[in-house]
Amino acid sequence: MPHTHRVVILGGGFGGLHAAQALRRVPVQATLVDRRNFHLFQPLLYQVATGGLSPANIATPLRNVLKKQRNVRVLLGEATGLDPLGRRVILSDGDLAYDTLVVALGSSHHYFGKDQWSRLAPGLKTIEDAIEIRRRILVAFERAERESDPSSIRTLLTFVVVGGGPTGVELAGALAEIARDTLSHEFRSIDPSHARILLVEGSPRVLAAYPPDLSEKAIRSLRSLGVTVRTETVVTDIQPDAILVRSGEQTERIPAATVLWGAGVQASPFSKVLAEAAGATLDRVGRVQVSPDLSLPTHPEILVIGDMASFAHERDSPLPGVAQVAMQQGAYVARLIHDRLQGRPTSPFRYRDYGMMATIGRHAAVADLFGFRFAGNLAWLAWLCIHLVQLVQFENRLLVFAQWAWSYFTFNRAARLITNLPTADRQDTTKI
Repeated sequence: MPHTHRVVILGGGFGGLHAAQALRRVPVQATLVDRRNFHLFQPLLYQVATGGLSPANIATPLRNVLKKQRNVRVLLGEATGLDPLGRRVILSDGDLAYDTLVVALGSSHHYFGKDQWSRLAPGLKTIEDAIEIRRRILVAFERAERESDPSSIRTLLTFVVVGGGPTGVELAGALAEIARDTLSHEFRSIDPSHARILLVEGSPRVLAAYPPDLSEKAIRSLRSLGVTVRTETVVTDIQPDAILVRSGEQTERIPAATVLWGAGVQASPFSKVLAEAAGATLDRVGRVQVSPDLSLPTHPEILVIGDMASFAHERDSPLPGVAQVAMQQGAYVARLIHDRLQGRPTSPFRYRDYGMMATIGRHAAVADLFGFRFAGNLAWLAWLCIHLVQLVQFENRLLVFAQWAWSYFTFNRAARLITNLPTADRQDTTKI
């Protein structure tokens, strides 16, 4: 009697989770493996970093999401190797056999060869990243309150966001609202509204993937919040109390206590495992080049989706690493697996681009949806509704809606907690 087809899914992000859910009625036994026990709604991670939401608002336990799906089990584990000939995934504490392997391990920060900058300029990919960024932002204001030297205060109240993509734009806008509105009247020695917020982007415009008119509207919205936008400006060095940038032939040193990184991403390190073990070809940022059906040309039983996949068939450039791509690819590979079991052919993957949107601040957003471009209040309301609908659990939707409503009417950010203090700071809180 033939055994039930075994599907192993690595990663519980948008791609992996949607693949598991789409296998609900497919006659397979699926195993979802992730080193975290929750699914993270990354598009709202910047709101945790800026105190607007708590981590639990945007994270949902994977077991809870999949508890009614009897053909899927969840394992807490980390993939470290691969035996493609034996069809086994090597975990840090064992191994798993598979008939079909779906790899959806996402991406990590990319510092363009300057990995030493990661300690001084954290990126935003995980809950821990968000909590650390929140700590650095709030501690900067607390330290400035105790400082008497004007130049030190200016340094502490200077925040630099590197990267003009959606993450950088949203972080810069939220930072401006914290300084201008949330912290108003809460300090006695400093005026938080005097904080200087810079957004640094190496290309000619922010939100480069968006139409030029929306990029310009985003810049206008940022400037109305007090954000200084510096395009065609490249970071040359990051120091503990400053950042060095080059614009044209001129180099400038900007004293800044807080630098946040949103300039680039690279594929999960597991892509190198696929390259070495299964002969996968990687692009310049480590993504795996896949066939039109998202499989490896050398191993059709291995499927790669989401941020790890470089899919450029019939396109000028690879698909972007956004949630919509991963979700559609997750649903596609489930259909592909079903068709293979039934002996049916499957047409190549085709991405349906429903559009893009980014929020800048209160009543400010830009959207390019279904061919319509708009900005301002309408785009902001559309952003709110779409992100609420996409949250995995109904309970989370209610919590986020209530938190957003409270913040809207009070200008307050209730999750402004300084946690995860370094050891030295816990021993002597006067240093913060």
